Amino acid sequence: IALSCGYRFFADSTLLLLLTSLIGGIGIAIIQTLMPAYLKRIAPDNASVFMGLFTTGIMAGAAISAATTSPLEGVFGWNIALSIMAIPAILAIILFFSGMPHIKSSRNGYLPLPIKSKNAWLLMLFFGIGTGAYTLVLAWLPLSYTQLGWSRDASGALLSILTVAEVVSGILISIFIKKYTDRRKPLFVTLSLILVGLILLIYIPSKLAFLTVIILGLGIGALFPLSLIIALDYASNAKQAVTLLAFVQGGGYLIASAFPFMAGVLIDASSDLTGAWIGMIIGVLLLFTICNKFSPQDFVVRY
Repeated sequence: IALSCGYRFFADSTLLLLLTSLIGGIGIAIIQTLMPAYLKRIAPDNASVFMGLFTTGIMAGAAISAATTSPLEGVFGWNIALSIMAIPAILAIILFFSGMPHIKSSRNGYLPLPIKSKNAWLLMLFFGIGTGAYTLVLAWLPLSYTQLGWSRDASGALLSILTVAEVVSGILISIFIKKYTDRRKPLFVTLSLILVGLILLIYIPSKLAFLTVIILGLGIGALFPLSLIIALDYASNAKQAVTLLAFVQGGGYLIASAFPFMAGVLIDASSDLTGAWIGMIIGVLLLFTICNKFSPQDFVVRY
């Protein structure tokens, strides 16, 4: 990640930007696959807590980078604005080697992806749709309000409020998650918040804009860590955590990536985002159905 971002200082073509994106994406994918297994190894009793903090950091980091890149581009130019993101990656390397517990690598082989487990596919679908809600709102919420006559600055401020609500929600999940051995209880609350937020966004977006954005932020900010914590719950050791989280996130992000694209298609067809929000409501209702299956006793992933 540090190398790909740093090389963007010298990038002078679209091809190089795409290549550095590919390399950086590989690094991100490796980290998000290995970190759950690492947490399972060093803190098996508190893995869900640390997983909540890790995913909250992902959301906060994404928001900070998105919010700072444009101002940095205006001051220093786009090469520096993109390459400066190598600095937090280098800091992460230093922090990892200086401050995090190290563990010996296991030589006991690996497990194949759980492609024959129906429940693993359900976990992937749940993560994909839930993350799709996150990417959809992050990508299209500002446009939704500029179409209503809001200025670009005001629409951007709403996105900042959304992000703060997401981070607060993610931290609260990290604090209280150990109290809920049955994850369905916080999940039902989380999905209900997203559903209410989407309904408000369709019917009364301007009058209750701040309330709408806060409710959406709290719901989405809790759903992202919860969907990964649930997957981690069904891995009893680090080896299972690697293979299950790789499967869930690999397929899940592919599903999630389709949401902003489909919203763009709908906007081109109708010049309106209502269809995209209605589609997301249908997705949330499907998540309610899937969530009901996550029984601590009966839901099992076969490896």
